[in-house]
Amino acid sequence: MHRREFLKGTGGALGLATLPFLKALPAAAAGQDTVVVVIGTTINSLDIHRSGTNRPSYQVAVNIYDRLVSFATKAQPDGSLAYDYDTIVPELAESWVIAPDRLSITFALRKDATFWDGTPVTAADVVWSYQRALALGGFPKVQMGAGGLVKPEQFVAVDDHTFRLDLLRPSKLSLPDLGVPVAVVINAKVAKAHATEADPWGAEYLHRTPAGGGAFKVERWDPGQQLVYQRFEDWKSGPLPGARRVIIREVPSQATRRALIERGNVHLSFEIPHKDAKEMKEQGSAKVVGSPIDNCLYVLCPNLSFEPFKDKRVRQAVAYALPYQQIFRQAAYERGVPMWGGVAADPATIAWPQPFPYATDLDKAKDLLAQTPYKDGFEVPLSFDLGTADWGEPAALLIQEGLAKIGIKATIDKIPGANWRSVALVEKKLPLLLENFGGWLNTPDYYFYWAYIKGHLFNASNYDDAEMAALVDETLHMEKSDPAYAPKIKRMIAKAFDDVPRIPLWQPFLDSAMSPKLEGYSFWFHRQVDARRYNLA
Repeated sequence: MHRREFLKGTGGALGLATLPFLKALPAAAAGQDTVVVVIGTTINSLDIHRSGTNRPSYQVAVNIYDRLVSFATKAQPDGSLAYDYDTIVPELAESWVIAPDRLSITFALRKDATFWDGTPVTAADVVWSYQRALALGGFPKVQMGAGGLVKPEQFVAVDDHTFRLDLLRPSKLSLPDLGVPVAVVINAKVAKAHATEADPWGAEYLHRTPAGGGAFKVERWDPGQQLVYQRFEDWKSGPLPGARRVIIREVPSQATRRALIERGNVHLSFEIPHKDAKEMKEQGSAKVVGSPIDNCLYVLCPNLSFEPFKDKRVRQAVAYALPYQQIFRQAAYERGVPMWGGVAADPATIAWPQPFPYATDLDKAKDLLAQTPYKDGFEVPLSFDLGTADWGEPAALLIQEGLAKIGIKATIDKIPGANWRSVALVEKKLPLLLENFGGWLNTPDYYFYWAYIKGHLFNASNYDDAEMAALVDETLHMEKSDPAYAPKIKRMIAKAFDDVPRIPLWQPFLDSAMSPKLEGYSFWFHRQVDARRYNLA
C-alpha cells in the first residue's frame, strides 16, 4: 500500500489538519515486509532513563535495546501470544548461575552480540548501563531498587563476556527485574563520546539518538507524528524479526484509528478503547484480541495532601458513593474484571488484584461523611489524563454525579497527556484523580511497592503508612513459599481495603485490533508494542 492508496482508502476520516503528518511519512508506507501500527498516545523520548520519559515511550526501549533476560511466551485461547512471567529466558545473556547462598548471579554474555555500529557487547556496557539507571534517579532508580539493585558496586564486569550481579540480600525479584524495559544495555562507548561535564550520562544525546543493539534501529522519529523502526540484520539475541520495518503512527483520534483498522489501511491498532473493542468484536469488522492486564487496576485516587482526604472516613465515604456498575458498563464497556463488591474486610487469599469490600451505598457514604468535619460536603477538582479520555471522561462524569449525591462537588479537570505524568505522578499535586497502574513484576508486594509507598511514582495519593511500608519491605524480596509471606500479604491487602487511598474500579483488558495478515502479536506486561515477533502472512 503506497501513500496515495493510504490517503484514498481513509477518505475524509483523517481531515485536512493531518496532511502535514501524512506528507512526513516515508514514500513507501507499507509493503510485505513493513508493518504499520497506530497508537493514540505520544512518544516523548527515546531514552527510558531520562527524567520525564512517558509510558508510551517504553516501547522504544523494548524494541531497540536488549536486556540480559526476557520472559517466554505462551499461547492464548484466541491464538495470540502472551508473556509467561514464570519462565525467564535468555536475551543478551546465554546463561546464568545463581550462587548457592543466592547473593550473586553470574551471567555469560553472548560472544557474537554486537551493537548497531558493530562494537561487541561487553560486560562493561552492562555495568555502565545499570549504573546509569541508578545515577539518573527517579523511576528507573526505583525500578532497579525493586529487584534489590541499589548500589553501583553491585554490578561487576568479571571479564568482557561475564557479568556478575552482587545482591545485598536474596530476592525473588532480582532476576525478573532484569527483563523489564528499564534494564536496557546501552553502547557505553557511543554514549560516553557524547557526554559532557553537565550531562555525564549522555541524557540529551540518547534522548533523540539511541545507541543500542536491539532487534530494531530507529530509522526516523518525527515527535508527535511517527516513529519508524528498521530491522537490525545482525541481531543475535533472538529470532530475527519477520518485519524489516515497523511504522508506529501517532493518531490521537480514536475514530480515525478505528476507521484505519476497519478499512484495512493499517495492520494493528494497539490498545484500542473498550467501546471499540466491544463493537468491533460483535460486528466482526476486525480481529480483536483482549487480555486482562496482570497486576493492574483502574482506580480513583484521593490525594491525602488535600485536607478532607486525610480523614479515612471521607475516603471510605467516596468509595461507597461511586456508581461502580454504571462506570463499568459505560466507561469499560464491561471489558475487564469488576473490582468492587468484595464479601469481607479481611481477604481470604493473597490473589491480587481482588475485589475491595465496597459497593454503591449512598446511606453508608452519607453516614461516614456525617461523622467528619465535612458533613456538609466540599469542592474538589477531579482530574484525568486526556490521553485516556476514552474511559477517563465517562468515568469522571459518573463519579462527579455520584459524589454530588453526598454533597461533594467535583469539577472536571482534563489534563493533556504530555503533562499528565509530571503533574499527577511526579509532582503528585492533584487532589482527586483517575489513574491506572500495572505492576511489571507479577506479585502483590511489587504492586504495593509502587503504589502504596510514600514518594514512589505511582503513589499519586501520597499515602504514607509505617505499617504498610514495613509489610512491603518485608515481603518484596521474600519467597512466596516462605510461611510468613501469605499472612503478611493478607494484612497488606486488608490495610488497603480499610485505608482505601486507592479506590479500585476494575481490572482492565488490553484490547488491540489487527489485520488477519498480522501474525506474532503478543500481550506483554509493559502494555506497549513489542514488534520483534510481528510478521505478515
